Amino acid sequence: MKITDTSDLWWKSAIVYCLDVETFMDSDGDGTGDMQGLAQRIDYLAQLGVTCLWLMPFYPTPDRDDGYDITDFYGVDPRLGNHGELVEVIRTANDRGMRVIVDLVVNHTSDRHPWFLKAKRSVNSPYRDYYVWRDDPPPRGQKNTVFPGEAKGIWTKDEASGQWYQHSFYEHQPDLNIANPAVRDELARVIGFWLQLGVAGFRVDAVPFFLEMPQGARIPDPHELLRDFRRFLQRRSSEAILLGEVNLPYDQQVQYFGGPEVNELSMQFDFIGMQAFYLSLARKDPAPLIEALTSRPVLPEDVQWANFLRNHDELTLDKLSDAEREEVFSAFAPDEGQRVYGRGITRRLPPMLGDPRRIRMAYSLLFTLPGTPVLFYGEEIGMGENAEIPGRLAVRTPMQWTGEKNGGFSSAPPSRLVARPPGDGYAPEHVNAADQIKDRESLLHFFRDLMSRYRISPELGWGAFQALEQPVPAILVHSLSADVGRLVAIHNFDEVPATTRFALPDEPGGTCLVDLLGSERIELDEKGGVEIEVPGYGYRWLRVARPGDGRVS
Repeated sequence: MKITDTSDLWWKSAIVYCLDVETFMDSDGDGTGDMQGLAQRIDYLAQLGVTCLWLMPFYPTPDRDDGYDITDFYGVDPRLGNHGELVEVIRTANDRGMRVIVDLVVNHTSDRHPWFLKAKRSVNSPYRDYYVWRDDPPPRGQKNTVFPGEAKGIWTKDEASGQWYQHSFYEHQPDLNIANPAVRDELARVIGFWLQLGVAGFRVDAVPFFLEMPQGARIPDPHELLRDFRRFLQRRSSEAILLGEVNLPYDQQVQYFGGPEVNELSMQFDFIGMQAFYLSLARKDPAPLIEALTSRPVLPEDVQWANFLRNHDELTLDKLSDAEREEVFSAFAPDEGQRVYGRGITRRLPPMLGDPRRIRMAYSLLFTLPGTPVLFYGEEIGMGENAEIPGRLAVRTPMQWTGEKNGGFSSAPPSRLVARPPGDGYAPEHVNAADQIKDRESLLHFFRDLMSRYRISPELGWGAFQALEQPVPAILVHSLSADVGRLVAIHNFDEVPATTRFALPDEPGGTCLVDLLGSERIELDEKGGVEIEVPGYGYRWLRVARPGDGRVS
C-alpha cells in the first residue's frame, strides 16, 4: 500500500485510549473523577504513547445508563467539571501531541431532556416530532434486542396522551426522530459546537440505530443523513473524524464507510475480527482470526478499521455461532455470572487469559493487526473487573494508580466512590500504575515498548495484510506492507514452543529480518526462507531490511 499525504489522515496510525472521566482521577475528593483529575494525568498518557484520547460521555445526565442518557448535548456534567476545565484538558493533550475525540450519542436522549419534557406536554408541541410516536399499541411479544432481560420491548406508553414512544434501548432513552430536519439541524449544531471547542472528532454510538427511519419517513436513503454529517464535519475541520460503532457483518458494515465515495464514517470498530480473535484464543488456533481478516472488504486508503480486544460494554460474541459462542464461554466465562444478555462476557482480558505470557501475546497481536489499535483505560496495567458489580459495570471501575486507599483514585471514603475497585488478586494493592512504573519488566513498560515501536512503524497502521504460509497450526505469521517498508509479525497461540518456517520469495537477495523488540538480525536463505523458534505464547516483530535500506530500527 502506498502512503500518500497523511496530514489529514492522522488517525490511520494513531493509538486511541478510551476513558470515562468519572472513573479516571478524582481531584477534589468527592469520590467521582473529574476534568481536573484527568488534566493531571495527561503526562502519564503521553509517556505511555497515546496519540488520541477518546472521552466517554461527560454530558449532564441522570446517570441511569453510565452517562449515555443525556439531558444536554452542549453541557458538561457539573460532577465532572465545566467547559473551561474540559478546554484545559484538550489544550494540555494537544500540547503533548494527543488529539481528543468525544462520544456522540445521537440516537436517543434521556427522558429528562428538555426536548422530551416539552414533547410530552402536548401533542402539538414542536418538540413532539423530535421523537418517534405511534397511536396503536405495539405488537405483542416484541422484545428488546439491545438489553434482553433488562428492557421490555421498544415501545412505552405515555399515559397523558395515550400514544407510545419508541426506545431502541432503555425506556428512559426515547429515540430521536432523525427523519425530522429540525433534529438533524440541532445535531449538526452539536457537532459544530464541540469542534469549535477543539475536539478532533467523534466516536458515534450505535450508528445503525441512528439511521433507522420511523415508519412512513420520506427519506429513501438514510445513509444520506450520515453523509450530510460527514460533509458538515469536513467543512468545519478537514482532519476531524467519525469513528463508528457498527456491529454488523462485513458486507453490511462496509456500507457505513460510504462505498467508493468514502463519505460517511472515517473508521469503524471491527467487531467480527474481535470475536474471531477470542475464538482463536479459545481454540489455540489462529484460523478463525485469519478467516476474519482475509474476509474483510478491501477499503480505500482514506478509511480504516479500528481494532480492540476490550471496550466499555460487554464483550459481545453475538456474531459467533451458538456452538462457537459456547466454546468461548467455556474457556473464558465458565460461570453464568460472568455472562450477560446470553451473548457477552463481563470480564476484562487479564483475568480471562491468566497466563502473563498469553496476555502479552494478545496485546502484541493487537498492535500488529491491520488497522488502528484502541485501548480501554487500565489495560496497560492489566486491571481486572469487579465481579461484585453486576453486568457491564463490572469493567468500569476506577483507574488503579497506586496500592494505597481506593487505588489512589480518590481520597473519599470508599462508600462514596462512583464505583468500587476489585477486591481480589486484581485489587489496587496488587495491580497499579505506580508499582509498574518502577518495574522495567512490568506490563506497563511492555505497553510503552509496543507503543513506541508502533509509532515509528507506519506500515502497521497503513500496511496491506497478508497471512504467510507456515507449518504450525497454532502460529500466525503475517506481514503488513506499505511503500515505506514491510513488517512480519509472529504469534504463538499455544503454550507449547514451536519452530516455524516461512518464506518471503518476493524479497531481493541479501534481505534480512530485524527484531524490533530485541536485537537479533536474521538472514533469509537463497530462496527467501527462514526458520524461527517461537516460545509458548511467544511473539516477534520483524522488520524486513532490504539491501541498502537504511531504515532498520
